[in-house]
Amino acid sequence: MQVPLEIRFHDVDRSDWSENFIQRQVERLERYVDDIISCRVTVSRPHRRQRTGQPYQVMVEVTLPPQHVLAATAEPVEVPGSAELRNVIRDAFRAMERQLIRIKELREGTVKQSEEARALVFKLLPEEGYGFLKSPEGEEIYFHRNAVLHDDFDRLALGTEVRYEAELGEEGLQATSLQIVNKPGVRARPDAPPAAELPADWRP
Repeated sequence: MQVPLEIRFHDVDRSDWSENFIQRQVERLERYVDDIISCRVTVSRPHRRQRTGQPYQVMVEVTLPPQHVLAATAEPVEVPGSAELRNVIRDAFRAMERQLIRIKELREGTVKQSEEARALVFKLLPEEGYGFLKSPEGEEIYFHRNAVLHDDFDRLALGTEVRYEAELGEEGLQATSLQIVNKPGVRARPDAPPAAELPADWRP
């Protein structure tokens, strides 16, 4: 990496084992792409949550050239101890690995177009004309209103299930040819694969 790894702890005690574990996970990321500019990892316990045990949240942010920023987040329902934190860290990095694998495939032109990609709308900014999807694998993918087929951008809502294609744009991974599959909370068919779950505390 061009910039040293940055690790932040918010309302979580800093420890040697967690820093060493995060460092090893970052080294894994560099197996997929060799031009990572920087990586920032934030370990926190969000105060807004009312769940027992104040679950940890881990966010991994990676910057690729020229200034593509990827983000992945993981959090459990409950956290009884530090061993669980290890799992949350691991899950966040696995989600980032999947994004980097997709980036690598897009760069090399080896993406399997026959595979239908689906995701949920988890952030929507109507006035600005864009939003973000979240895939079942934890990928966070930008989309512009012009990428929504049939001029359906205004029909989108949080939790809307869509199918899409992805490409590497100026701002990083972004969705194209986005098409509505179902309104929030409904699947297209009984045997459809599960989409990403929409946390109750997401807001546009």
